[in-house]
Amino acid sequence: MSAEPTFAVAAAGLSMSVALGGRWTIAQAGVERSARALAKQVAGSSSVAIDLGGIDAIDTAGAWLIDRCRADIVKRGGAASYSNARPEHAILLEEAHWREFAIPKHAFGSVLVNLLADVGRTLTFAFRDVAAGVAFLGEVVAAVFRLILHPRRFRFTSFVYHVENFGFRSLPIIALINFLVGCIVAQQGLFQLKRFGASTFAVDLIGILVLRELAVLLTSIMIAGRSGSAITAEIGSMKMREEIDALRVMGLDPIEVLVVPRLLALLIALPLLTFLGDMAAIFGGLVTTWYYGGIGPEIFMGRLRDAIALNTFLVGMIKAPFMALVIALISTLEGMAVEGSAESLGRQVTASVVKSIFMVIVIDGLFAMFFAAIDY
Repeated sequence: MSAEPTFAVAAAGLSMSVALGGRWTIAQAGVERSARALAKQVAGSSSVAIDLGGIDAIDTAGAWLIDRCRADIVKRGGAASYSNARPEHAILLEEAHWREFAIPKHAFGSVLVNLLADVGRTLTFAFRDVAAGVAFLGEVVAAVFRLILHPRRFRFTSFVYHVENFGFRSLPIIALINFLVGCIVAQQGLFQLKRFGASTFAVDLIGILVLRELAVLLTSIMIAGRSGSAITAEIGSMKMREEIDALRVMGLDPIEVLVVPRLLALLIALPLLTFLGDMAAIFGGLVTTWYYGGIGPEIFMGRLRDAIALNTFLVGMIKAPFMALVIALISTLEGMAVEGSAESLGRQVTASVVKSIFMVIVIDGLFAMFFAAIDY
């Protein structure tokens, strides 16, 4: 019994008969070389009979290579047939047969028409995403009401774990990025306002800009990149491994088990992180103005107290829960949309981060217009 794949060719005019033997499996180093040699041997034949009776073992790779030889003969206008195949070998050859995939031809049209078509397609997908998000929000709200009616079903341990993961473990990077941005804003404010002899107004700039806009925006973007991507990856991996289907089989609602604890955790963690980001950014501004502008802590705090009011602080804090809601909805929805491949998981994680950051900026702009309209 030969371990290597073999073939014996017998020619009768333009017809040939080929007897295959040995093991046509991927474990044999010469299987592809034998297949190429076989294809060259039968290249000029009009009719080839392939005898599979001598094959000891065959796998999908071997079946695919053998059938590629048959397909090449048929493509050149010849005829090829199998004989003496075991039932299991015949099934494998049928399932793993060689096929050619048609390459779609790109339709080259007007550049303007293609551009408008792409814009229309993008808008269509955007409206579909909005509709899917609203429908998903309805499911989440319904799940929250069910948990209010049946509080024992709420996953409190999962909720506490996610509060720690999204909040406590995010604190170092959130505090650092806000501190650095506070330093940068203070430095640039000092240098630019010094031209007009108004260096002390840098404190007003830091307080208003940080409390109203920068801290909540930076914190939300960082959370979208850190925690939002993690949520999508976790739920997407569970979707790939069919764990979400297993939850449904056990009579559990994936929205209640996976989505609601994460959403509520973000609703609590993001406002707390925004507050700490405010403090870190203002501290960064204080250090920078003290070092570059000679504005001591007492002067800085006095000027800051005169520059801001309670509504300045509340504007940023009011935005935080809405941004947390959007990040949680997009992240979990994209996780649920993952299919059964690693490529799909990577694509949905990327979409989750991009959409979350985009919507955070959109919400910030909408709130800015709203608060300007009501003069708050």
